[in-house]
Amino acid sequence: MEVLPSLRRGISDEAVVTVDVHAAKGLLSVGHLYLDVRTTEEYKKGHVDNSLNVPYMFLTPQGRVTNPDFLEKVTSLCKKDDSIVVGCQTGVRSLKAAADLSKAGFQNVKNIGGGYVAWVENGFDVKKFEELR
Repeated sequence: MEVLPSLRRGISDEAVVTVDVHAAKGLLSVGHLYLDVRTTEEYKKGHVDNSLNVPYMFLTPQGRVTNPDFLEKVTSLCKKDDSIVVGCQTGVRSLKAAADLSKAGFQNVKNIGGGYVAWVENGFDVKKFEELR
């Protein structure tokens, strides 16, 4: 599994492990959870199958703001010892989300470098909202 250098830039004191999309796919195949932190609108356009969607940020007229209920919602869906791969559109929000989860006591969190864009570019399967009906 290739581990990419973290792009943290002062986001957190926690060390966040970032894995490439191929490693992330492998982790999912052995039971890791995929936490998609994109907005609901982004998620509906396409997402990794069997992923959980908890937006890390919301779009507002003032710009992006952090979801104040993010940690509470993730805690209601996941245990702190679950193995979780966190993804977003390109890997920036998921890096911040993974750092926050680590700081909150989640022990096995990895960020997916390149996010959903890299997933699609590599031809991996995705689900679209229309397919869920």
